Amino acid sequence: MLIGYIAYYICRGNLSVALPLLSDAFHYSNTELSYILTFSELAYVLGKFTTGPLADKLGGKRIFLLGLAGAIVFNLVFPFLSTLLMFTLVWCFCRYFLSMGWGGIIKTMGEWYEPERNGRIMGAISINFQFGSVLASVFCGYLIAWGVGWKGLFYYPAFIAIAVLIWAWLASKEGPHEVFPGVKFGKNAGTKKTIAQYANPDSTDRTKTLEIFKTLIKVPLFRQVVVFSVLIHLLRSIFLFWTPKFLVDIGMGNAHAAIMSAVFPFLGCLGTLFIGWYTDKHAQDGNRMHMMTLMLIGLFFCMVVTSVLIPYKMERQAAIVIFLGLSGFFMYGPYSLSAGALSLDIAGAKGAGTCTGIIDGVGYIGGAIATLAAGYISDHGGWAEVFVALSVCAFFTALWTGYMSHSFKK
Repeated sequence: MLIGYIAYYICRGNLSVALPLLSDAFHYSNTELSYILTFSELAYVLGKFTTGPLADKLGGKRIFLLGLAGAIVFNLVFPFLSTLLMFTLVWCFCRYFLSMGWGGIIKTMGEWYEPERNGRIMGAISINFQFGSVLASVFCGYLIAWGVGWKGLFYYPAFIAIAVLIWAWLASKEGPHEVFPGVKFGKNAGTKKTIAQYANPDSTDRTKTLEIFKTLIKVPLFRQVVVFSVLIHLLRSIFLFWTPKFLVDIGMGNAHAAIMSAVFPFLGCLGTLFIGWYTDKHAQDGNRMHMMTLMLIGLFFCMVVTSVLIPYKMERQAAIVIFLGLSGFFMYGPYSLSAGALSLDIAGAKGAGTCTGIIDGVGYIGGAIATLAAGYISDHGGWAEVFVALSVCAFFTALWTGYMSHSFKK
């Protein structure tokens, strides 16, 4: 699952690196490029809502492998296109299949590990999408430096993902019951009674999904995490998709911008590991929100400083990259908890796919809005105004997690 989801991201993060090249080849503005990002983000939302419950039904491994196979197919189709409409349509299909990965991971991790380790386990597994972003950015940066055009940014990641798909299909196991048939695992999260395991055994899969949803919606922490997911995705989606284009717009070359954009998810890996370890060891009564609040305050200050530095562009490029990296550390830690450890804390293994599907699905609606807004604002007001908006969003996200922490104590 760790390596497999890295393959997911090299079939996803390549688009953000390709944006400056698509802009050069087809003379697209940032607003036009944002159409690809926004509509594909909405396709991802649809996938989260529909494939999350499907992971609970089919199992984590099957849905995970299906999603990777679909992403490979549409990455191979993308280079044959030449219009904005077709780019958008095909990438929507690609993102729909990509939406299957995280639900498959949450489902599988819930089967393998006991709840007491949710923070550390999900902190460790969550570095896959961040390291995947690092690898995608660096790999595509070197491809550009070697003279590979924008089409190669989709071919080569797909070829690597094919090898990973075959290996993952042969090597991965749904849960410990596949390795040790007949053996009972008393501490396994899948055997522990949680709010998602009350459904009647005679219920249909559809009925069970509805029952799980009705129970989740009654839990205050679940509702609070859904709101948090919208706010954090507003922040994350802009960085995920626009960082290479932003660095090109402030004067970097395409290859250099692609490689430097990897600093953000690389330090995000460290932030994710840190918050997972810290909240498992030191969070009182399971309250993970206090550290989330502190890290988001750090993100707010990074956004403010970056917005001040942007007008200097070439003279402050190094400082801008440093603060982008620090932003990754402060943002990815809280982000990784929302659809990772907190989903398992709330729903357990049996309802993990449904829970994370809803949390992520609603969150990505915010992400879709953010990608469109960032493209428009950068065209008409400049990137400094984009980062001012990010500062405001980071401030309110920190306030919300502070409220969550206070509510949790009650």
